[in-house]
Amino acid sequence: MKTNEQVNDKSSFFSLSYSFLLTFWIITLFEIVSKITSGIEISNFFITLIYKLFHDFGTVTIITLVCFPIYLVVAYFRKSWALFLIKIIFSLLVIGQFALTKYHLTTLVNLGADFLGYSFDDMFTTVTASESLSILYFIPFVIFPIAFLSIHKYFGQHSSFKPVQIGLASLLVLTLGLKLIVTDFSDTENQNKLAYFTTEIIRFQSDKNAFDVDNLVYKKEFPLVQPFDATPDVLSPFFQINEEKPNIVMIIVEGLGNEFIGKNQYRGFTPFLDALIPKSLYWENFVSNAGRTFGALPSILGSLPYGEKGFLEMNPLPSNISLVSILKANEYTTSFYCGDESSFDRKINFLEYNGIDHVIDIDKFGPSYQKTQANEGGFTWGYPDGEIFKKTLSELDSKKGPRLDIIMTLTNHEPFDFPAKKEYLKKVDSIISSNKTLQISKSEVETYKDIFACLLYTDHSIKKFMNDYAKRPDYKNTIFVITGDHRLIPIAQKDKLCRFHVPLYMYSPLLKKPQTFKSVSSHWDITPSLISFLMNNYKMNKMEKTAWMSTGLDTVKQFRNIHKIPIMQNKGSINELIYKDFLYSDGSLFKIDEDFEITKINDSETLQMMKDSLKEAKRLNAYLTKKNKIIPNSLNIYTKPAFQFSKEDLAVIKKLTKGLTYDETFFLARDFAFNKERDKARLLCNYILNEFPNYADVRTLKGRTLAWDKQYTKAETELLEVVKRTPFYSDSYIALMDLYWWSNQDTKGITIAKKGLKNKVDNPELGIKLAQAYKRVNNLAMANTVIDSVMKKNPANKELIKIKKTL
Repeated sequence: MKTNEQVNDKSSFFSLSYSFLLTFWIITLFEIVSKITSGIEISNFFITLIYKLFHDFGTVTIITLVCFPIYLVVAYFRKSWALFLIKIIFSLLVIGQFALTKYHLTTLVNLGADFLGYSFDDMFTTVTASESLSILYFIPFVIFPIAFLSIHKYFGQHSSFKPVQIGLASLLVLTLGLKLIVTDFSDTENQNKLAYFTTEIIRFQSDKNAFDVDNLVYKKEFPLVQPFDATPDVLSPFFQINEEKPNIVMIIVEGLGNEFIGKNQYRGFTPFLDALIPKSLYWENFVSNAGRTFGALPSILGSLPYGEKGFLEMNPLPSNISLVSILKANEYTTSFYCGDESSFDRKINFLEYNGIDHVIDIDKFGPSYQKTQANEGGFTWGYPDGEIFKKTLSELDSKKGPRLDIIMTLTNHEPFDFPAKKEYLKKVDSIISSNKTLQISKSEVETYKDIFACLLYTDHSIKKFMNDYAKRPDYKNTIFVITGDHRLIPIAQKDKLCRFHVPLYMYSPLLKKPQTFKSVSSHWDITPSLISFLMNNYKMNKMEKTAWMSTGLDTVKQFRNIHKIPIMQNKGSINELIYKDFLYSDGSLFKIDEDFEITKINDSETLQMMKDSLKEAKRLNAYLTKKNKIIPNSLNIYTKPAFQFSKEDLAVIKKLTKGLTYDETFFLARDFAFNKERDKARLLCNYILNEFPNYADVRTLKGRTLAWDKQYTKAETELLEVVKRTPFYSDSYIALMDLYWWSNQDTKGITIAKKGLKNKVDNPELGIKLAQAYKRVNNLAMANTVIDSVMKKNPANKELIKIKKTL
């Protein structure tokens, strides 16, 4: 009798298991059908389906083996508890598998260790950019667990254990055989999403443990430090050299992959950039060092390593230098322009560490600029590319030269929305009907019509910017550097390399001769070559040592690769390496030809060499960043560290902020301020500002506490900084008006209030305080004028009526 009960126990468990498997298979079919209906071409459909189904089986087998002992232990006490527990576990895993599948359908890449590299706010921002989170969005997350339980209920009534056992054993043998025999079987696109996610997390933790900081040593304490002339000046032969230092305008284009440029596969939708190729220095076999935007700034501006989850995620940042800090030390005015939050991906933390003079982001555009329309969920990234370039041009005359202007575009990203979109969709139709050189089918263009329209819009925005800039007197002494941050993701990738294949242009009226190069270089090479060029040809404070991850751009016309380029595809995943004419990616080896096409090869010796090289690159990355060994502080005369806390301060911060978000920490700081514990309030403000320098409410609170303590000079500095960072935020103006009243500086108060009104700060309190300031300096006429103006907009405001009577 006991034996029969044990068999029944096993039958119940395995009934759940193969119901679980069937649900995974349904999710896989959902993925494939979704791709086909959205127009995504699946090569070798039948083979892909078979591989995916077998991978699902392998994943379920492992999960079953892990869960079976748990089931038996709980079933020993009560079988119903055990069944309930396994149902919960399997249902949660079904939800997880579907969520990862949804992510894949949106991005066309699998989610892995990059999950660990993003904050909840960053992930929410990214998801809502692509999806509107309505109730309908979440319905499948309920349907699939219900489907799993329904399948289990059916098979519990209609199946026996033995045939299933035989079938599962046969599938297991086939799965193992495919894995051992078929080389393409384990390709990333075929893998089960949950298995890939788990494997990548384990790999991330394994790398983290393998490169423990205590065990990291190098023969040379600072491996990157080299004599300045170790980076040759390869650019000067191409440029006319004047006495005046040239402006540098760097345009980092969101999603601009090389496939969309020139004569490549998705050509035809970037006519201006295509026309710029024969007029520029152009590297056609150029790569980004990361598969997402987080890697662009540190690679392009600093030739810096990745850190654990991306260099920008490091806090505090290791000592480093960059194009920004070096040019600022050589009398350049440095500015950064973007249309979104500069705090996203911690861009502003890196830029401010390097002493950037001006950061113009979403908070500094003002009412005369048009934001991208919000999607159904209310999300917008910010200002579209045309507005970013328009804002850039409006700011240039107020910045003394020479200048470094870094522009980061935004629009060529989900949700691919922008002004006048209907007009650009019509232009796509026109190109389809008139352009006989398109290499893609009409149906494929229709599938990605929004994206191709977006490319046209971005291309036109760059063209207008360049044409308008050409009317400026300093155009003749300006060098434009244009590259993509990475290849855009939603269009299916033809191979493992195209995700990182981006163009690099250097265009300038100073160019003596254009040239196209087939030699391989990467984002890491831009700053070393620019610094070498400027230092060798212009009056600059010469550097004796540098600390770059690469040796500079290769200007050989023929195809070759002299660089070793490890790539962090996603935060936390350094799984690719380009070395010589080989690509190593996720355990597979590929040969790169002169057209930058790849072919999978079997070469055990080269494969092992690439594995060893990647492992060494990971070790170097860990050593440099974990031990702060990029550049010695004695050589780093260019940058300043972020706010530094004492051990005592850190202990207090840790105690007070335990379990709190940054917003909750702000509320706590505000409570401390109101309770006259202002030192604690300011400590927490500094802690938040160390992470979010543009958090206006926090900096305003800090300024107010200083004013309350009659530290008026420090308070004024903080509050003016808020006005500089967020010129359309009303509270900072009102706080400054209070400060100037308390410190008897009404003239300054009148000036700052006028600035607020000029910036169209719509808060009647600002008008009230301005009128009161005029009254205190005995200018009753202006006081009445201000009050009358404010009362027109706020006729029922009792305080305004009361003040009017006193004038």
